[in-house]
Amino acid sequence: MKRIILAAIVGGLIVFIWSAIAHMLTPLGTMGLTNLPNEAPVVDAIRGNVPKSGMYFFPGMDPAQKPTPEYERKYKSGPTGLLIVTVGGSEMVSPRQLGSELVTNIIGAYIAAILAAMMVGTRMRRASAIALLAIFASVSLSFSYWIWYGFPAAFVLGELVTELIGWFLAGLAIAKIVPPPVER
Repeated sequence: MKRIILAAIVGGLIVFIWSAIAHMLTPLGTMGLTNLPNEAPVVDAIRGNVPKSGMYFFPGMDPAQKPTPEYERKYKSGPTGLLIVTVGGSEMVSPRQLGSELVTNIIGAYIAAILAAMMVGTRMRRASAIALLAIFASVSLSFSYWIWYGFPAAFVLGELVTELIGWFLAGLAIAKIVPPPVER
């Protein structure tokens, strides 16, 4: 159990540090992102019409109702989108965000360490299996965002590459710290 906890901390730190490098020093962190042209009137419209922080889908529809033909026409004619708004603004990078990210990376590495403790195989094979978890998560979640919400393919690809590299590196450390089970 001590090795699993140690592997979780080390693996989580590796993913955290790699993610920082990927987002600050490589193009991976900005793939698929673009600035709003003519941003000022859009921001003014949001300030004047969005009362609270949240995630907004447009064109809007009551989720308890079925789409009407009028709504479907509105949707087909566009634009459509997903808008995430923090009304009061926020820090670009806060200690709370960094701490939360590190904690979630350690939790993810804890899960990976538990799985590594159950896996028979070489260090490379177990690290590769952990990297497959990153691909699984991206295909299961991020690809759905691309399919259903129009996330840019470049954004989804950048996230996939970032996660794959980070979790492979973490997997190498986790597989070294956590021994495979003894075959009987």
